[in-house]
This record gives sequence, C-alpha cells and structure tokens, in this order.
Amino acid sequence: MFTRMINVFTVISFVISLAAGAQTIRRDKGKMIEKKNEFLDKIKTESDQYLAEQEETERIFILDFDKIYLPDSKDQFTSYWHNPPISQGRSGMCWCFSTTSFFESEIYRLHGKKLKLSELHTVYYEYVEKARRFVRERGNSLFAQGSMGNHIPFIWENYGVVPAEAYSGLKEGRPFHDHDKMFDEMEQYLEFIESNNIWDEEAVLSNIKSILNYHIGTPPKTIAVSGKKMTPVEYFKKVIKINFDDYINLLSLLQQAPYNRYVEYPVEDNWWRSEEYFNIELDKFMKIIKKAIRKGYTMSIGGDVSEAGYYSYKDAAVVPTFDIPSEYIDEHSRQFRFSNESTTDDHGIHLVGYMEKDGKDWYLIKDSGSGSKNGNNWGYYFYHEDYVKLKMMNILVHKDAAKKLVKKAKK
Repeated sequence: MFTRMINVFTVISFVISLAAGAQTIRRDKGKMIEKKNEFLDKIKTESDQYLAEQEETERIFILDFDKIYLPDSKDQFTSYWHNPPISQGRSGMCWCFSTTSFFESEIYRLHGKKLKLSELHTVYYEYVEKARRFVRERGNSLFAQGSMGNHIPFIWENYGVVPAEAYSGLKEGRPFHDHDKMFDEMEQYLEFIESNNIWDEEAVLSNIKSILNYHIGTPPKTIAVSGKKMTPVEYFKKVIKINFDDYINLLSLLQQAPYNRYVEYPVEDNWWRSEEYFNIELDKFMKIIKKAIRKGYTMSIGGDVSEAGYYSYKDAAVVPTFDIPSEYIDEHSRQFRFSNESTTDDHGIHLVGYMEKDGKDWYLIKDSGSGSKNGNNWGYYFYHEDYVKLKMMNILVHKDAAKKLVKKAKK
C-alpha cells in the first residue's frame, strides 16, 4: 500500500513538472482608462460647430496592450501604393473615403496613374440620391450620413468623379469636414416633407442641393485636364477607366446561408437594399484576404471597430482572450455577435498591406477616421488576423484576386 502511494505521488510529480516546462498559455487582462481622442478634440476645437462645454470624464474598458506583442511601425509591413491618409473630419463619410482610396490604388495598379480623387463630389450626389429615394419611397428609405462603398460605382457612372483639387467640399478655408449642421438641415427639411405629404421630387431635390451648395459648395460642371475641358462623367470614362464589372463584394454571414450566392447585406447603411454581396464561408473569406494581399491586391473592408481590443493610441485592433480565444473564432461566434448587435457596421477602411508573425497575419489599415490620428502611425491601424476574422464583415476586391470563387458567383 505504501509503495503504491509512492508510485502515485511520483506520477503526479512528473505530470506537474511537464506542465511547468510547457509553454505558458497567453491570458490577457484588461484595465480601465480615461476615454480620449485627441485628434477628434482638435477637429471640434477648430470647427465652428463645436461648443466647448465641460463634460464629465468618461471611462472605458480596454485590453491592457502593454502585455502583448504589437507591431511598432507601418514600415514593418509589406504594402502597396496608396495615397497618404487624410481625415474625414466629423462626418459619416468613411464608406466613401475608404472605397475611393481603394479605387485610387486600383487605378495605379492597373494604369500606373497616381491620382487623388474628390470624395466630396461622390458624397454630394449620394445625398441627392438618398433624397430621391426618400421621396419615391414616401419616407420609407433611410436618410443618414452613412452608406456602403458599393454604391460608388452607381455615383461615378451617373455623375462622374473629379480630382480632389477640383472639389474639396471645404468652404472658406475650413480645416476639417463637419457635416452635422448640414445634415440636420436636410433631415429636418425631409421630415417636413414627409409630415406634410409634399412628394414633389424635383422641388425636394432642388432644395436639398441648395443646402449642400451652401455648406460644401457647388460641384463643378466641367474640369480642366491637360488643357482640355471635361465633364466629371468624361473624366471617369477617359481617365479613370475602371470597369466595375471586374470587382466583387464579398460577405461572410451565417444568417444569409446557404453560401455561394448573392444576398442582401442587412445593415442600415445599405439604404438602397443592395443584393450585390456574394456570401461565402468564413474560411474562404479569410483565405481570399490572405492570398489577395500577398499578390498585390488591396481591398476595401468594413465592420465593427468598437471593442476592448481596439485602441487608437496603440494603432491596434486585436481580440483579447477574455473576449474569445483564437481557436474558437468561427462563423458561429461571428454570427452570434452580429445577431446580438455587438458587431455592427461601424466603419469602412482600406487594407493596404500585411506582415506575418508567429504564423498569423497582421494587416496594415489605412483609416480616415479621427482615431487613427492619435497613435504613432498617423492614419494607420494594425489589425490582427483574428480581429478581421471575428469583426470585419465584408470586402470589396478585384475579381482576379478570387478567380475560382468568381466562377460560382452567378447572379
């Protein structure tokens, strides 16, 4: 009996010694910090719309980033040509800034032209189209600042596009975009139209344009290109030369299964209820991202940026273990967060590069939002592969980056 007890003790000691010598499992911890966004504060201070009122300090829960590995610099990444980051100011224009940036990179990749295009020209006519649909649907259509990048093809094909210097949308030397007052005026006007049942499309659009013209200026009817006059539509056709049929919007959402078919992306910013999203399995979704960026294809992506593992002062977006361990991130955990609305369609960004560390990717993200201006890499974030897998819902990419998949993508 005594000998048996000694043998049991010896086995237990051996197991404990093995465990002690094994690699320590990462266990993240969180901490409470003061919520701050210095660049957004700068926007507010320099904008006439901001009233400097004293507010109570807000505290938020975030990951303790000092305990984990993070990239230090955007220079660590393999990246592809893109225009430098700019600010969307205090506005809901991320969808346009990110997708315009993506198409600027595509123009360079396809034609070798380094162009900076006007986001505000697109935004101007996006508001016009939103108001048009609001009238035609008798108020049953969302009128908001947000939208989706896959509406840019419609705007460019119908209204054209212009170089950034031809239309900035910033009047009287205003340093930042601030659309709050402009949007409030348009929204109140449309509420008046709806409450009084005045569905005169021509009159409504005329008044919406008047509000836009006052706040962000009147878009040019013609522009000068190499000494020649062109309309914005001619500029799109003759200079931009983008064939939108060559691009595909990919979605990975369990609730829209069965997969491998075009579906609607059920979020508010898809205000015209587009069904141009090809829904695929999550593993395929991630494989396309990994392969595409390694072959030189950048992409416009969108998803949720309101998490404990997302912090602008560290330029980082990761998934803490106290949220969900890496090995449990799958289509079910992704759908769970979308269903309970802890994953929402927050923000559009431009994925422009990658680096590999310990068998996992980090992605270099160009971001027009104010948060990206607070860290050491102005205008950029570093997204861990797990964060993209769990929180980024859709991508826009050239079809050549997903040739095998595209064969299945029949509308």
